[in-house]
This record gives sequence, structure tokens and C-alpha cells, in this order.
Amino acid sequence: MPSDPKLKRRAFLQTLGAAGLVAPVLPSKLAAAAPHGRLRHASFGAGGMAASDIEMICSSPKVEFVAVAEVDLQRGVPELMEKYPNLRVYQDWRELLDREHDNIDSVNVSTPDHMHGPIAMEAMRRGKHVYCQKPLAHDIYDVRQLTNYAREHGLVTQMGIQIHSESPYLEAVSLVQRGAIGKVKAVHLWSDKKWGDVGAPPEGEFSVPPDFDWDGWLGVCEDRPFIGDKYYHPGNWRKRLDFGTGTFGDMGCHIFDPVYEALALSAPVSVRSEGEAPDEWNWANNARIRYQFPSTEFTVDGGIEFVWYDGDQRPPAEVMALVTEENPPKNERPPPPIPKQGSVIIGTEGTMLLPHIKPATLFPRKQYKEYDRPRIKSGHHWLQFVDACLGEDTTSTPFDYSGPLTEAVLLGSVAVRFPHRTLKWNAPSMRFTNEPAANDYLRRPHRKGWEGL
Repeated sequence: MPSDPKLKRRAFLQTLGAAGLVAPVLPSKLAAAAPHGRLRHASFGAGGMAASDIEMICSSPKVEFVAVAEVDLQRGVPELMEKYPNLRVYQDWRELLDREHDNIDSVNVSTPDHMHGPIAMEAMRRGKHVYCQKPLAHDIYDVRQLTNYAREHGLVTQMGIQIHSESPYLEAVSLVQRGAIGKVKAVHLWSDKKWGDVGAPPEGEFSVPPDFDWDGWLGVCEDRPFIGDKYYHPGNWRKRLDFGTGTFGDMGCHIFDPVYEALALSAPVSVRSEGEAPDEWNWANNARIRYQFPSTEFTVDGGIEFVWYDGDQRPPAEVMALVTEENPPKNERPPPPIPKQGSVIIGTEGTMLLPHIKPATLFPRKQYKEYDRPRIKSGHHWLQFVDACLGEDTTSTPFDYSGPLTEAVLLGSVAVRFPHRTLKWNAPSMRFTNEPAANDYLRRPHRKGWEGL
């Protein structure tokens, strides 16, 4: 074996290619095998977030990591092969499902957004339990299909909004539901990320990297030339309309989550964008999107407004004044700084500042100085999925919960195409009732050869 790491890596990839991505014989049945106390697992994706999902899921001694599908054999695959010598590797995720059907019980789908829906659905059609990264799918139609299929077939599912299981979010949900700030009147949420861009793709001749299946990476999306300099792969796909879902798709599922759960929300009844529209190729930055939700037992009557901001946009000064103190009480710690990502939840009795992944602060602080706050230990989002697959637990973000959450978030991806127009949404029929053109963005056709996924 070559001693030079680069030579070792090259030799591995050459061997992998020559071996034709070794796999067992095609399966003969379509039902997932009984776990028998062990979960046989496969991953779609090897690098990036997939690497983290694999590490967390496989940290359970109950898991046997069987196979991985990755279009870029240079990204994450050599490291996985070194750690899991018996791992079977594929470039085509469809081949993995065909050949490993009898050998796996569960999968994680940790690819770019545009392939979440097709891969997760095909896995579930074969009876596999699914851990899927957020957002659940690129398009609202696919989200609805995944949600319904998982429910109808009794499959274990979990969306990768792992902060849902962390104590800061668990405690924030408890605070709201116990009435710490009274009935909630309005919510403002934001992220400073800028998953947007302007202008046409660069022109020129770009060669596809070795061991990278560009056609497989495109998947259900229309064919187009590969562009180097990371324009699409491995990271900036989030900025592109066809592949990512912008900042709200990336971070909205996280930041909406604790408030969505705390208020026991259903689908919004309308959505309105007051920011820039995307161009022909890219999501825009600096979104401002207003959602109207029906009232619940935890909100005031008459409905509740959520306002999402990203990039350089932030809630207005009068909102931020509720969670700042110009003259904090003596002998007390200064108030927390305004986070780069988080939310302000305005109630009839007080206001909550909830940073992303940090504990909430209640305002006015003097009013809550002696308040008996809940203390809730963090859970393990990935191992919760493992144990649920083995019948030993239940998941906290199954598609029945994370599907409607994702739908609500992704309504923003439609609204931004119709700036300054309030779109009225009928969730049961999955239609906008006052803007027929908006319905064209709920589902997109798949390219020839990829239909039906």
C-alpha cells in the first residue's frame, strides 16, 4: 500500500473504479428486513453534512454501516473507507437501492436540496426508514408526498433539524407553552446568512473533476454545463434556484422550528414577500417575508404574524427595543447581544429573545428575575432515530411534524417570486387561491430519464 496519503487516496479511487463499485446480487423482495436488534444503515452522501450524519448515526453500537452513495468519490469516501473497511460504495444512489435492498433497514439523505425528495421517496417505497436533512424537499409538492407516504406506510422518519432536540429549544418551547410571556402576538425571525447571488452563470470551458459524476449530481434537474470554482459543487448550490432553497430554506427550518412547535401551529393562510425577487438563476439576499397563521391556544385571537428576515434585513427598531436594555440594573449581567440568527417572540405579558442554539432570555429581565425556568436535558437527535427504527423510541421531528413545518417555510420560496403581493394559501388543496401563476412553483417537472422520482 502506498505510504504517501495522496498516492494512497489515488490508488483507492482507481481500485474502486476498476471494481465497478462492488455490490451484492439484486434483491428479490421489497420489504425491509427485520432489524433483530441491529440497524443496517446506508447513507446518501459522504462529505459535508452527510459526514456528520453518518458519524452521529453510527455512533450507536446498534448500527451497522453497510453502504454509501456519493457522486463525488473524492469527497468523504476515502475517509469512510478507511474507517469502515467493509463499506460498499456507489456513485449512483439508485444502484445502491437496487443492489442493497435486502441488506439495509434505514438511510440518511444528506445531499443538496434538489435530491432530498426523489431519494427519500424511493427509499421509502422500498420500506426503508429515513433520516432526511432539512429542508425535507426542494418543492412543496414533494414535501407533501413524503409526509403522506411515510404516514400511510408506518415508516420511521426524522428531519435533520437537530437543534430541535437541544435544551435551548426544548426549554424555549416549554416557556412559551406554560405562558411565561402570555399569549403570543407576533414573531420576528432572522438569519444573517446570504445564500443568494446576482447574475448569469460564468461562461467558459470547465472540466469536470475526476471521479465526479456531474450528470448524477444534477439528478432530476435540467442538464447544463459544469462550472468550476465551486459555483455549484460542493457548497454554492444553495444560492441557485434549481438546487437550493436560499437562506430561508437552509436556516428557516431551524429557526421557525421552536416557535412553530411552541405555538402548535398549522399551515399559514397567507404569505407576502417585501424583499427582492430572484433573478433567472439565483435566490436573492435580504428577504423580508410575512406569514399569517391561524390562532392557537397559545396565541392571541385573530391570527398571528411571523416575519422572516435574512442577509442584512432585521426587525424594526421598535421590536428590537423590547429585547435591549440601555441601563441594565446594577450588579446584574448585561443583556445578551442581539444574535446573528434567532427570533423575538412577543407576548401579552413579556418578550422572549431566542438566539439560534443558545438559551432564551425573557424581557423585561427585572420582571423575570425570580422566574422558575424549566431545565430540560438535551436529547440525541440521531440516536433517537436509530432507537425508533428498532422500536425502542419515537422521533421528535417525524415527517408528520417536519413536513408541515417545511411547507410553511418553503411558501417563502414561492412568495419571493411575487413581491409585494399577498398570496392566499389553501393548505388542504395545496393551492394559492388568488394567484394562479404561483401554483406553477409548487412542483417542477423532472428531466427526461428521471421522471417518476
